[in-house]
Amino acid sequence: MSGGLRGGGRPVTTTEALESWGSFDISDPFPLFAEVRKLGAVHRASLADGHDAWLVVRFEEAMAALNDPRLSKDMHAALASGSNVVAEGLPGPEFARHMLTVDPPDHTRLRRLVAAAFSPRRVEALRPRVRSIAEDLLDEVAASGPESRVDLVSAFAFPLPFTVICELLGVPQTERARLGQQFSKLLVPTSTEEEYAQAKKASDAVVAMLKALVAAKEADPGDDLVSALISARDGDDRLNSQELLSTIFQLMVAGHDTTASLIGNSVVALFRNPEQLSKLRSDPAKIRAAVEEFLRYDAPVPHATFRYTVEPVTIGGVTIPAGSQVIICMAAANRDSDRYANPESLDVDRVVGRHLAFGYGIHHCLGAPLARMEGEIALGSLLRRFPELALAIPSEHLRWAHGDGLVLRGLSELPVIPGPALPRADAAGAPAAESRP
Repeated sequence: MSGGLRGGGRPVTTTEALESWGSFDISDPFPLFAEVRKLGAVHRASLADGHDAWLVVRFEEAMAALNDPRLSKDMHAALASGSNVVAEGLPGPEFARHMLTVDPPDHTRLRRLVAAAFSPRRVEALRPRVRSIAEDLLDEVAASGPESRVDLVSAFAFPLPFTVICELLGVPQTERARLGQQFSKLLVPTSTEEEYAQAKKASDAVVAMLKALVAAKEADPGDDLVSALISARDGDDRLNSQELLSTIFQLMVAGHDTTASLIGNSVVALFRNPEQLSKLRSDPAKIRAAVEEFLRYDAPVPHATFRYTVEPVTIGGVTIPAGSQVIICMAAANRDSDRYANPESLDVDRVVGRHLAFGYGIHHCLGAPLARMEGEIALGSLLRRFPELALAIPSEHLRWAHGDGLVLRGLSELPVIPGPALPRADAAGAPAAESRP
C-alpha cells in the first residue's frame, strides 16, 4: 500500500514511510497520517535521525496512551537508563526540569504549585486586554492599506499571544523585542553543530533575561504571574530556582508559540474551505465552537511530547517493549473516522466534543483556557475587521516551516491582502460606532 510521502518522484510504501516518519511533509502530513491510521492503531516507526519509536495514531488508543502511567515523561531517567531514546528539549540545563519532563509525585507537586498561580480567574481577567491588543495590531494592519501585502504571522498571529504572555508574566516593555528575537532563534530546529551553537547562544540569552526578571520580581513583586509563581506555596513547598526558570520558559512557549500557530493554521483552513468561512462570517457567534474544530482539524502540536515505556505496554493489541520511545500522533488521532464523521472535512458547525489537541490526562495543557480565549478573540476580530481578507499567494505555496514539525508545527509566514477595514471593536467586543465629521 502506498503512503502519503513522496521521495525521488515516486510514491513510497507505507513501510518506507514508517521507517522515515520524522521526515514527513510537514506542510501536508495528513495524507500520510490517514494511510498509516488505516493500517492499525500502533506501529513501529523510525524518526528522522534513525532512532526507533512506536507510533500511536488512532483516537481511543492515543487517549489511553496519553493517560497511561507506564508511559513515563521522565526523559532524564530514560537517558540515564541507556534506553535508545531521542532527547527533547532545548540547549542548556536551566530548561531541563519542568512539568513535561517528570512523573508523579514530582509532576503532581509542580502542577499544583503552577496551577495555584495560573488560575482561571487570572486568565479570564485578561480578556479585555487581549481584545485591546488584538484591535491595536489590526489597526496597524489596516494602516498599511487595503491592497498592501501583509505577513499575518509577523503582523498579528505572533505578536498577539507574545504580547499577552509577556504582560501576564510581567516582562518589561523594554525587554520584549529582544526576548522575542532570542526565542525565535532558540525554537529553530538544529541539525548541525553551528545551528546548535546559535541555539545555545540564544538559550543563554533567554536564561539571563529570565533570571533578571525573577530577580526584579523578588525585589519588587507585582500583580503578575512571575510574582505569583515566586510566592506560590503548598504548605512549606515552593518552586526552586531551576524549576521556576523552566516553568516560566514553558509558559512562554505554550503561551505564544502554539497560539500563534493556531491562529495561522485556522486562517488557512478557512481560506481553503470558503463555504465554512462564509458560515463563520454570517454568524460570528459560531467562533467558540469553530475554534474547537480548528484545534481538531489542524492543531499546532501534532505529536505529544516525550514518553517512554517503563515496562511492556499493550495498546491496540500491540505490545510495546519496555524502554521504548512512544510517539503519540494527536493530529492523526483527531481525524480518526471511528471518532468523527467526515474527519478530513472542516465543519465549523461540528459538535467536536473531546479532542486531543491539548493532550489528555494529568498532562493536559494547563494553558488551554488562555489559548482558547486568544484564538476566539484573534480570529473573531480578524474576520470582523477585514471582510474581504484574502491570501496573497496560492494556498499550495504556503510552507509550515516554523517548529520541528513533530512537536510544533506552524507557518513561517502567511501573506495576505487585508482589503478594506471596518472600525475597531470596543472593550466588550462590539463594533465601535463610526466616527462622524
